[in-house]
Amino acid sequence: MKKIALALIALIALLHFYIAWFEMFAWTSRGPKVFDTFPPELFEQTVHMAANQGIYNAFLAVGLVWSLLIKDAKWQNNVASCFLGFVAVAGVVAAVTVAVKPGLIQIVPASIALILLYLCRKSTRLDSTK
Repeated sequence: MKKIALALIALIALLHFYIAWFEMFAWTSRGPKVFDTFPPELFEQTVHMAANQGIYNAFLAVGLVWSLLIKDAKWQNNVASCFLGFVAVAGVVAAVTVAVKPGLIQIVPASIALILLYLCRKSTRLDSTK
């Protein structure tokens, strides 16, 4: 179960690196296609705002990758849980302020990974008391 959680964390990190790239470098070219309900003229006007959002997504991705590099299981869980929590909160904000779909793309995987980490932590505690 721990390997599945770590693989999911890696996938979430990749997703956030993609989101960062999209917001920082492809906002005006791909943005109108992805967010087709937004007025096309909006993208050029908000390019700097999107780039700012992109750097935050890059920070989330880097934090998740960092968690994968930590050798101590307890600290790996702590750091991963912290950054997965950030991702989930960002997803809730996106669902409320932008659209439900981009929010769910962040909320669902982060929540599953958090649950898996919690279950791994709980099973490790049970194993250590035997």
